[in-house]
Amino acid sequence: MKNRATYRTLLVFLSAAAIMAVSLTGCNYERKVQDSTFDYGSKQKGDPKMIGSRMYGTTSNVPGQHDNHWLEYSSLLSTDVSNINGVAAAIVMLTDKNAYVSISTDWTAAGTRKSGGRGTREQDNSGSTEGVYNVDNGSPYWNNQRIVGPYNSQLTINDHNQISSELKQTIAVHIRRLAPTVQEVHISANKEFANHIIQYAQEAWAGRSLTPWLNSFNTLVKHQFVGGNAVPELINVQKQRAKNERNQ
Repeated sequence: MKNRATYRTLLVFLSAAAIMAVSLTGCNYERKVQDSTFDYGSKQKGDPKMIGSRMYGTTSNVPGQHDNHWLEYSSLLSTDVSNINGVAAAIVMLTDKNAYVSISTDWTAAGTRKSGGRGTREQDNSGSTEGVYNVDNGSPYWNNQRIVGPYNSQLTINDHNQISSELKQTIAVHIRRLAPTVQEVHISANKEFANHIIQYAQEAWAGRSLTPWLNSFNTLVKHQFVGGNAVPELINVQKQRAKNERNQ
């Protein structure tokens, strides 16, 4: 009888130990995911992604921080940031002062957006049976002068302040590791900004100088990051207007 009671006690103890081990394993796994670049929304204390000072946004408070004197596209940084979990595509432009990062997001990581439901999205991914790419104008074609549109699987975020701080910090750390001399790293997932930035990159890919577009670029980044009122025309629009004026 005594042996049976001892056996039962031992069985209960082993069962409890097994349950505790499974629970601890589950908790450890959950914490590892939250600490990784698969989760930017956990806001866990001690998250290694947020250790140290803030690396993105306005950090110097120097007047004229967006009055850049030269501009270039960085293939290295664009590729590196594009490979970060949660980032669908990235274009990085470097200036004498800053790095400007345009991203679109995807579902390879959770929590890329701070808040907001379906109504805050810039894309309609609900699908259509109309058999065209753009149900607004009936076009079956994609505009190659744009990087994102209203029907992409890539996602954009209208307000750059709504991008997860953990994602922005992760991107900024990557940028500063490869370009340690940049003063500030500014990051946006805004659709309009992305479709402007791609045209500067396309000019660089074609081997053309970006100097003619420097003032336009400065106007763009001031509008996006410090609330400037003016929005420059897209480069292709400026080119067409200049061509029309020459032909008059």
